[in-house]
Amino acid sequence: MLTSGRVVFTEMEEVHYGKPAAEALADIVNRHAAERVFLMVSGTLNRETDEVEKVRRALGNKCIGTFDKMPAHSPRSAIVAAANQAREGKADLIVTLGGGSITDGAKAVQLCLANDVSTVEEMDRIRATSDLKPPTVRQISIPTTLSAGEFSGMAGVTNEATKVKEMYRHPLTIPQAVILDPEVTRHTPMWLFLSTGIRALDHCVEGVCSNESTEFTNATSLHALSLLARGLPRVRADPADMKARLDCQQGSWLSMGGIAAGVPMGASHGIGYVLGAVFDVPHGHTSCIMLPSVMRWNKTANADKQALIAAAMGEPGKDAGDVLDRFIRGLGMPRSLSEVKIGREHFDRIAKQAMGTPWVPRNPRPIPTPAEVKEILELAA
Repeated sequence: MLTSGRVVFTEMEEVHYGKPAAEALADIVNRHAAERVFLMVSGTLNRETDEVEKVRRALGNKCIGTFDKMPAHSPRSAIVAAANQAREGKADLIVTLGGGSITDGAKAVQLCLANDVSTVEEMDRIRATSDLKPPTVRQISIPTTLSAGEFSGMAGVTNEATKVKEMYRHPLTIPQAVILDPEVTRHTPMWLFLSTGIRALDHCVEGVCSNESTEFTNATSLHALSLLARGLPRVRADPADMKARLDCQQGSWLSMGGIAAGVPMGASHGIGYVLGAVFDVPHGHTSCIMLPSVMRWNKTANADKQALIAAAMGEPGKDAGDVLDRFIRGLGMPRSLSEVKIGREHFDRIAKQAMGTPWVPRNPRPIPTPAEVKEILELAA
């Protein structure tokens, strides 16, 4: 019997790689005839390096403002502040230089600008609805980490009042272009570079293991997994290895093939949303902690797919959960909830809240109640 399906492609137009970011950006901005460019950047890069200034110089008088105060997990208040600044400057393009929280923040800013959102409370109007005005101010992203949110039209935004990470989405919030320059990642702390690399690896693993994966998305995910499995240890061993950094960036890009094509993630992503929003655990660390345990819990449902993961990581025939555990530990990353000071007294809340995420209900091994989430949490304790 023939399989059937649908692979959805995105509104992204181009990806530049291996070229200086400022040079590539100037070319894109000129071709798109943008005149009023608003920067959303890492505060650390802005204060302590010349990377943001290189971008400003490349833009010249087209740069109309800079926002450098986006905290981790993209809280609503910072998004509204950035949107109001961009609106006041009459921005016609947003450029991000930084990690995943800045990238996601800018996606939400696009929706705020298009739908006249100027307060935290008004963000309720643009969440989880199809009745949205499409963004007209698009985004170009220069990522400095590997979490790969720049290749998706979804933005995770933290509601500070409820401590819940909410999903905002529109096909046009995906960046119009992405620039992968390994040189700008030199300033990223090693723990952050490596842990977001595990986040990208998590995209690959849960994409392949999904009950809704396709041959197309499996191909991109498995090759991405191979690039990341080789590249991350090389960067840790030699931070000046730009070829290894670019391999990791391209692995990060390919890791998003499944998500961009509509393949759902699983419990590692779903539980990770809660750990980030409620306990402020960094994105990458949530994957470091949860992914091996989720794989072990899921093995009865998808051992054949898990075998593909171990093979892509260079250890055919081995248990994929064990392979991932050793790999993550070998990079010096946390591997348990106790290492980030989350004890069993929080498991009921985490389990209940995880059931409301987009991903836990679509985990490859069914999770009908919070009790199953608690079983996974016990494995990660």
